[in-house]
Amino acid sequence: MAFSFVVRKSKGSGSVAQVSHQTGTNERAAAIGSLLFGALAILVALEIAVVEFPRGLIVVGLLVLAGVLGGLGLISRGLIRVGAWCVGALVLGFTFGVFVEDEWNLAQGLLVAALAAGSFALARRAFSVRVPLPDVAAPERPVLFFNPKSGGGKAEEFDLAAEAEARGYRAVELTKGADLRQLVQAEVDTGADALAMAGGDGSQAVVAEIASEHGLPYACIPAGTRNHFALDLGVDREDVVGALDAFVDGGERLVDLAEVNGRVFVNNVSLGIYAEAVQKDEYREAKIKTLLDTIPDVLGPDGEAPELDWRSPSGKKHHSGAAILVSNNKYRLGKAVGSGTRPKIDDGKLGIAVLADPVAAGHRLRKFQTPWRDWDAPTFEVGAQEQVAAGIDGEAAMLEPPLKFKIRPGALRVRIARQHPGASPSAAVPDGFMKVTLGLLRIALGKPPVEGPVVERVSGNTQ
Repeated sequence: MAFSFVVRKSKGSGSVAQVSHQTGTNERAAAIGSLLFGALAILVALEIAVVEFPRGLIVVGLLVLAGVLGGLGLISRGLIRVGAWCVGALVLGFTFGVFVEDEWNLAQGLLVAALAAGSFALARRAFSVRVPLPDVAAPERPVLFFNPKSGGGKAEEFDLAAEAEARGYRAVELTKGADLRQLVQAEVDTGADALAMAGGDGSQAVVAEIASEHGLPYACIPAGTRNHFALDLGVDREDVVGALDAFVDGGERLVDLAEVNGRVFVNNVSLGIYAEAVQKDEYREAKIKTLLDTIPDVLGPDGEAPELDWRSPSGKKHHSGAAILVSNNKYRLGKAVGSGTRPKIDDGKLGIAVLADPVAAGHRLRKFQTPWRDWDAPTFEVGAQEQVAAGIDGEAAMLEPPLKFKIRPGALRVRIARQHPGASPSAAVPDGFMKVTLGLLRIALGKPPVEGPVVERVSGNTQ
C-alpha cells in the first residue's frame, strides 16, 4: 500500500498536509470495478431506451407527474394531502405496470439499479483517504466529558468512562440538569490540558469552543446519534473506544469553527422547515411525522413562516426560501459520491445553501437547474422582523435578528487517533461526473485522484 504525504510550512499557524491516498491493490480494484459497473449500467440503460422508445419517454413523464403530486401532498393538509398522495401512488403503480409488463424489461431495470449501486459503493471505497498527521506530545491531564444518554446510551454500552481512565483521562459524567459549560470551565481552571467530548454535536460545540478559547487540544468521541462532526473530521464513527487514543498517540490538525450571533457551531444552522420542526416538543419522539406536519406551516398557502432577507453572491437581495442552511465549511449536495459530507473543514469559509420555495423551485427545474443554490463566503447575514427559529447543530434555538454568521479559521486544535482516517470521506472526491470518472481512472493506474492538499492545516506543535 502506497502513501503520499508532504508537509510544508504555510503562512500563519500550522502547516499544509498533502492528500495521502491509499493506492494499494484494494483501492485500485475498487476503482476498476466502479468503472466497469458504471459503464455496464449506462450501456444497459441505453439499450432499454433505444429498444423501448417511445415507452421510455412515457415512463419519465409519468414519474415527473407522480413527483409533482407528491410535492403537492407535502405542502397540503387533510383531504388534499391524502388525495394527492393516493393519485400519485396510482400513477406510480401504472408506471410500474407499463414498464414491467415484460419480465425481461423488469430484469434489465433491476440490473441497471444493481450495477449503479455497486458502482457508487466501489467508488466510495476507491476514494478513501488516510492522512498521517504529525506526531504531537500527549497531554498530561486530559479530561473526557460524556453524556450517558446520548446516542441511545453509547457511553455505557462501550464503558467509555473505564476505557478513558485506563488511558489516563479523568472522566466526568454529564448528569441531568448539569451545565456542561460550567463543568468544562471548572476542569480547565483546575489544570486540564486537553478536552474530549463523548456526546451529540451540540455538546461537541460547547467543549470545542472552550478548548479553542484556551488553545487546548480537543478530541471528538463519536458517542452521539449521527456524529456528523466526527465523520467530517476523519474520526471512524464505528470505533468509539479507539477514538480515545487521540490523546494517547494521536495526530493533530487545525480546523475551523463557525458562529452565529456569537454562538459557536461545529456543523450547521438550519432556518426554515427543519428549524420550525425542531421547536416542537413532539419532534424528538416522531421526527418524520413532525416534519411532514411542519411543511404546510412553512410552504403552504396559509404558511406563517417569518420573512427572511439575505443576499446572494451577486449582492442581489432575496426574501425567504423553503430552507436556509449555513454550515461550518461547505457540504457536498446532490452528488452521487460523498453527498451530505464536507470535503474540507479547514477551508476558512462558511457553506451557504438555500432551498427555493415551491414556485421558485419549479422555475429552476424547468431551466434544468437544481432547486437549491449554494456557495461559500467568510460571512453571511440574514435579516428578519421578528425572532427566527433555528436548528443549531440539531438543537432548537430562537435567534434575534439580524443573524450574523462568520467563520473562525483554524480556531480548533483537533487530535485524531492514529488508526483513524484523519480526513473527510469525501476529501479526495473530485466535483463533477467527469472529474470523478477521471479520478477513478487515476486510481486504477495507481495515482492519487486529485492534486493539492486535502487537509489545509496541521499543527506545528510537534514533539
